[in-house]
Amino acid sequence: MIPPGSREDLDRLSVLDEPIRRRLFDHVRGAPEPVGREDAATAVGISRSLAAYHLDKLAEHGLLTTSYSRPEGRRGPGAGRPAKLYAQAEAELSVSVPARDYEFAARLLAEAAEAEPSAAAALRDVAARTGHELGETGRVPSLNEALVERGYEPFEDAEGVIRLRNCPFHRLAAEHRDLVCGMNQAYLEGFLEGLDRDDVSADLEPERGRCCVAIRPRR
Repeated sequence: MIPPGSREDLDRLSVLDEPIRRRLFDHVRGAPEPVGREDAATAVGISRSLAAYHLDKLAEHGLLTTSYSRPEGRRGPGAGRPAKLYAQAEAELSVSVPARDYEFAARLLAEAAEAEPSAAAALRDVAARTGHELGETGRVPSLNEALVERGYEPFEDAEGVIRLRNCPFHRLAAEHRDLVCGMNQAYLEGFLEGLDRDDVSADLEPERGRCCVAIRPRR
């Protein structure tokens, strides 16, 4: 594991200092599917060749991943070359100057909680209480804004379910899934209660590449 604040992370983050490159990165991150050069160029109002240059730079530094695919319905001879597509990379960047390693401490605490069932239950209780207090104080004007502030990157699907593109605890959840997802759900349930939002619930719906919790309308 690379320590937070490493030179490698700093170099990769510096790639995003260019304004056009940052806009392209944000567009790809917010897209539900991999993005082609033409669509990315149109979204940020630049030429296709300029978009290709910056997208490839982002991929070169590990901030985006690439794949190739032909347009829907076009197969066989005469279908043309597959288009290059870009998607968000799973790699994370964490920079702290001077170096700090809070994630290591979180891993130790997670392992301790997993070893003691009462500690895991206490963690869920604390998460629910903290969420409730935050929602009840009214420091955030809406559920969506609160989710944005906490880094969940929410979006609403066609069924009115609020899906969360990002898990703020991704690496920790990958190693301690049941513990961290349970904590996350308890926190969001408490927050909904604090907001007096009894019309929705925080449900565990694990899905690759997204947060394990979805905010679903109650039936």
